[in-house]
Amino acid sequence: MPDILITEFMLESEVERLARQYDVAYMPDLVSRQADIPALMPGVRGLIVRNATQVRDAVLDAADKLECVGRLGVGLDNIDMDACAARGVKVFPAVGANSDSVAELAMGAIYVMFRRSYLATPDVVAGKWPRLELMGREVQGKTLGIIGMGWTGQALAWRARGNGMKRIGFDPWVAADDPRWAECKVERAATLDELLPQCDAISVHVPLTDDTRDLFNAETIAKMKDRALLLNLSRGGIVNEQALVDALKSEKLWGAFTDVFVEEPLTSPNIFDGVPNLYCTPHVGPRTEEGEGKVSSVTADAVLNCLNGN
Repeated sequence: MPDILITEFMLESEVERLARQYDVAYMPDLVSRQADIPALMPGVRGLIVRNATQVRDAVLDAADKLECVGRLGVGLDNIDMDACAARGVKVFPAVGANSDSVAELAMGAIYVMFRRSYLATPDVVAGKWPRLELMGREVQGKTLGIIGMGWTGQALAWRARGNGMKRIGFDPWVAADDPRWAECKVERAATLDELLPQCDAISVHVPLTDDTRDLFNAETIAKMKDRALLLNLSRGGIVNEQALVDALKSEKLWGAFTDVFVEEPLTSPNIFDGVPNLYCTPHVGPRTEEGEGKVSSVTADAVLNCLNGN
């Protein structure tokens, strides 16, 4: 059995670096056959996954030598952290490695939604000239609410500042005297209710937990400023999908961008069919060449350090 098992895509150069020191089984399609994973776990000292591999009792019970789990990303909702801790298994998320990639997608989406003109190519090519229908709004001078002041929230705050936006943040896990508020020049909201009515756009960057599930629901969205934007680049389930659809159909929201969903991939038909001013991407926030390189490198370093006793 291998020392290290990798169940999802990882940069080949980093797989090769791991293989110079340990016996590595690189099986990026194994995630589609999750029932086969437990049988491969005996003897495995390091397991490397992304967000789809479920690291729970079935996998952990079969692991007799597991020392660590390397997470190619930051979300941990697919890993039973309590079960890992009880077994002495260390978990290493690639904290900060893909924050720039996610923040750039968010900033780009803010521009796309405020201007509403970037998807006009088919009409223009067809000889139409929808100038009146494509009246947009400027980003400069707008207020951006950032939910979660971790690495990605901070990266977005810097980009928004460069684009002339006022920034207000909400993160109950970041103390009022934490230096990141001043360093990022972000005004701190003590409560979510304080932030909601002030913002022209709100971007969500928190993990999915019992505290954040349905954080944005019908009641929350109703407290937002009329014609605001709502972006979710964290995890499906933090923004209630039905409430989001209803707010777009009623024109309470000017637009919404979601990179994540409760069910991934979506099945068709679904509640998003025909919803106006909704922009969807297939969980690609971290998917840049640079982001993938940093995530793979950070994860490989963490696993090697653990197995080498560093």
